[in-house]
Amino acid sequence: MEKDEVFAKKISKKFEFDEAVASVFDDMLSRSVPFYDEVRKLIISLILSEQEDGKKVLDLGSSTAKFLLDLHSKMDANMVLKGLDNSPAMLERAQQKCQAFGADISLELADMLTYDYEDEDVIVANYTLQFIRPMQRLELVKKIYDGLNDDGLFIFSEKVVFEDKKLDKQMIDIYYDYKKRQGYSEYEIAQKREALENVLIPFTIEENIRMCKDAGFSQVDTLFQWANFVTFVAKV
Repeated sequence: MEKDEVFAKKISKKFEFDEAVASVFDDMLSRSVPFYDEVRKLIISLILSEQEDGKKVLDLGSSTAKFLLDLHSKMDANMVLKGLDNSPAMLERAQQKCQAFGADISLELADMLTYDYEDEDVIVANYTLQFIRPMQRLELVKKIYDGLNDDGLFIFSEKVVFEDKKLDKQMIDIYYDYKKRQGYSEYEIAQKREALENVLIPFTIEENIRMCKDAGFSQVDTLFQWANFVTFVAKV
């Protein structure tokens, strides 16, 4: 796994999932997102608790297919796994990994905003919605709801903000300390923050729950939280 040093040098553009990011993305996730590996395992365990042949699992923003490959390696039933991503660089690496592991995983270059969701059983979106413009986010979640079967699940993880400005600042500072412990320099942290400004737009926990309820979901719960990182599960 290549080490993430994308922001070790001066950047001149906003954050995007290009080849430079794709080449180090697995390392970036493990070091940038607190408990990312544990959250991935938690979601996989939830899916496996009701696995059955033919069950469809769709991963939005599947990047290098790490989540789908982990799920594939642990499932006993013959579930149908598919990943969507709008980054050719990410998909190329995902396809190489799936071929290397001999994993039967379908991957598609697609825009999740216009994709035709149909008869899905589980849709997963880990740290994906936060990159969708707020005005389009509810529209996407409504499409996801409409595309799920009657007992379908939408499982998603997001970076969040807090209404309490003091608490929000404290959580940001705690998160920056976490990144320093992962080996990122203050320069790298500042560079990435600048690159993500107006690209990653987080909601509060309440806004995420309300968005799902407004889309039609009957029940929304939080599965995990560390500071300003939260995993939700929404039930049709």
